[in-house]
Amino acid sequence: MKILQEILYKVPLAKVVGNTAITINALCIDSRLVTPNDVFVAINGTVVDGHNYIATALANGATCIVCEQLPEAVVENITYIQTKNSSIAVAIMAHLYYNQPSLQTKLIGITGTNGKTTVATVLYNLFTALGHNCGLISTVQNHIGNVIHKATHTTPDAISINQLLAQMVAANCTYVFMEVSSHAIHQHRIAGLQFEGGVFTNITHDHLDYHNTFAEYINVKKSFFDGLAKNAFAITNIDDKRGQVMLQNTAATKYTYSLQTLANFKGKILDNALTGLQLSINNREVHFRLIGEFNAYNLLAVYGTAICLRQNELEVLEILSNTTGAEGRFDYTISEVQKIIGIVDYAHTPDALQNVLATIQKLNQYNNQVITVVGCGGNRDTAKRPLMAAVACEYSSKVIFTADNPRYENPMAIISEMEADLKSAYKRKYVAIPDRREAIKTAVNFCNEGDIILVAGKGHEKYQEVNGIKKEFDDKKILLEMLQWLEK
Repeated sequence: MKILQEILYKVPLAKVVGNTAITINALCIDSRLVTPNDVFVAINGTVVDGHNYIATALANGATCIVCEQLPEAVVENITYIQTKNSSIAVAIMAHLYYNQPSLQTKLIGITGTNGKTTVATVLYNLFTALGHNCGLISTVQNHIGNVIHKATHTTPDAISINQLLAQMVAANCTYVFMEVSSHAIHQHRIAGLQFEGGVFTNITHDHLDYHNTFAEYINVKKSFFDGLAKNAFAITNIDDKRGQVMLQNTAATKYTYSLQTLANFKGKILDNALTGLQLSINNREVHFRLIGEFNAYNLLAVYGTAICLRQNELEVLEILSNTTGAEGRFDYTISEVQKIIGIVDYAHTPDALQNVLATIQKLNQYNNQVITVVGCGGNRDTAKRPLMAAVACEYSSKVIFTADNPRYENPMAIISEMEADLKSAYKRKYVAIPDRREAIKTAVNFCNEGDIILVAGKGHEKYQEVNGIKKEFDDKKILLEMLQWLEK
């Protein structure tokens, strides 16, 4: 519990009606979850406007309302806080309510289109192996020390973030590694947090259903680095043509990593095979279990972050040489009899899919078939659908277009948009099977000995979302079942 005025002193206020010396129980952005003496923050979101639920919050016992527009009739003995932006207000209030947890641990934010989960997860595993008690906030899982909590968003809402951070502080976590999505930055979920460092992986075509333009998407990512403090560090992928742009206006100390040019953390691929990567990093040769050029970049980002956090270079490289990636990121298995390679990957953008398939091509020493199962999410960026299809066809021997998470769209309608304007040569390569399980089964049936199957788009997810319902669905589990069935 807190005194209301104690968590308001950093919030930009437009007007205050009522008493701010009251004791409040908790912060809440969902009126249905309000309990007596809570603060309800009315947020004008992308789907609903919280201002429409102020009456519900009051009926459930809220004693303070934070809003951007005051109600026409204010209720006696209720405190109203008017602010220009409720999203910023709740983030700052949550940080203060939970005793500014980001100041009590070293918080590292990782942002970019691809690689966030792998970089954050490998950093968590690395620093844990180095003997530190760590926290992880990621798409796949949240970790408080060794305790795992299920993740529901790439970056949780502002109250949940600060609650998680407070739990990590209570568990004596000294480092926290956090994926920072463009949605979270734009919606101010990380407002008020103090980051020890920020890492930029890359930026490609994604989330344009939300950001409208690529320029806006870039600027949102850049604003994360703009907000870093002078005593923080910022690491960027200098090989990405927008890598330098990210750090143009940051006050943080700037570092770069690269495979192609001079950088603070310079890597060179010596060998790239299914047995792993052989890299030279700052003139030290190391073998890593991770596979592919994209993971070479991820390893450089992790290495650079560790060095910025003053860890021992040789210990870092030794531990990284044995580390594995995040679940659902180039997650592969090899069948016992026919040696068919099955790969599950979260690639859900044209660039990510191209990276994975290009890596597979480089590893495909005997020119075996590459069979790709891919779809596109419903009610999301439609512009990338034909791009995803074209990439899959260009880099694969056979392609099966199927459902991803269709949400409220018809899977065949999504597939039709994927098919639009495909080259004639590509049209002979694919079949459309909207049932994802059947699509995976068909891919396995297409296989000969040594062939490679890529099931792309969902990665670690354990569900498929259809008409608002999340049904159990695990790409890796189904792929393994089908491979075992084939070899019986």
